Amino acid sequence: MFRKILLAADGSEHAFRAAEKAAEMATWKKARITVLYVVDSSTSKNDVLLEGDRGAVNERRKQRLSPIENLLAEEDVEYDIKILKGDPGPAIVEYANQNGYDLVVVGSRGLNSLQEMVLGSVSHKVAKRVHCPVMIVK
Repeated sequence: MFRKILLAADGSEHAFRAAEKAAEMATWKKARITVLYVVDSSTSKNDVLLEGDRGAVNERRKQRLSPIENLLAEEDVEYDIKILKGDPGPAIVEYANQNGYDLVVVGSRGLNSLQEMVLGSVSHKVAKRVHCPVMIVK
C-alpha cells in the first residue's frame, strides 16, 4: 500500500520522530523513502551571510539530516535525499503531487516557529493540499 513514502524533514526533533514512524512503515512494506529537505528561501540568504561561506551552509544543512540518515541505514530502509529551495509548505506539496507518493510523513512542528505562528504550520498546509494520505507525527 505505502511503497513510496515522502518524509519531509528539517532537522527538528519532530522531523526525527516522523522519520522513526516512516522507517517503521517502510520496513513493514519494503517501501522506499525520499527524505525531502526544503531550504526556506526567506532565510537562505541570511544563512550564507552569517556563515560567510556557502559550502559551510550546505554542510550544516546536510548535518541536520544525518540523524535521519543514520536511522534509515540502521533500519535497512532504502532511501534517497532531495534538497529543494523555496517556501517549505508549497514546495513539499508540489513535489509530493508531481512525483506520485503513496504517503507523506511530516512532523507536527519544525524549526521555523515564526512561520507556524504567523502563516500556519507547514504540516497543516501539506495535509490540506497533498493528493495522498498524510501522517502528521507529534
